[in-house]
Amino acid sequence: MADLGQFIESSAALTIQEILAPFRDGEGIAKPSQYEVLFFPPTGYSGSGGKGKSDNFMVDILQDSLGRGEQREVSMQCHKIEFPGRNLDSTPDTNIYGPSREIVSGFSFAEITASFYQSNNYKEKQFFETWQRLCYDPNTFAMGYYDEYVGKIQIYSLDNDGLRRYGVELIECFPKTIAAQQLDALPSTVAQTCDVSFSYRYWKNLTDERDLPQRINDSIRTVLANQVERELIRNIPKVLRKL
Repeated sequence: MADLGQFIESSAALTIQEILAPFRDGEGIAKPSQYEVLFFPPTGYSGSGGKGKSDNFMVDILQDSLGRGEQREVSMQCHKIEFPGRNLDSTPDTNIYGPSREIVSGFSFAEITASFYQSNNYKEKQFFETWQRLCYDPNTFAMGYYDEYVGKIQIYSLDNDGLRRYGVELIECFPKTIAAQQLDALPSTVAQTCDVSFSYRYWKNLTDERDLPQRINDSIRTVLANQVERELIRNIPKVLRKL
């Protein structure tokens, strides 16, 4: 009973002042309406050296639209998008006594969807239609090479001053699905929109994973540097660490 009394009378781990502190120190709270999206479509060249231009004439059409600044205009018309998620794939480990446990066997990523307001000429939709047609040749229907149609997307969360505070980059992505758009003869004041779903290989956090993946030599140097730093910190007296 004494232990129960101590449990009831003990104070909470976090006070209301501590909970509200991050919102008062200038950091504030993240707002889903403050974001920035940047699209980096493919160049139409396969390989890392920019060699082997595709024979697909859609490459020239896409490059022409980029030269007119449509890439930025499409980004500005994106009125809804989502940060991607990450799922850890796991399998049950039953080779133990007692309750089973889950063992991570891999990881996977789900597609994301963005929505765009449409201009009268539907240039936002046409931008992604052109990107899609890099996957195949409209003349021969031959499928294109992977490196010729994948690009990247960067998504940022902004603070009240318009500064980037968090961001992710979708690697090797392409517009997989352009959703159907409904037309209606009834009068409407609602703007036409177009939903586009993007497939990608993986995404990375631009805060602490911007330079990943690294070459093996750079990875070894990073690991060794971190080990040396930890060893030096461990040997510093605790009193000096607080200074």
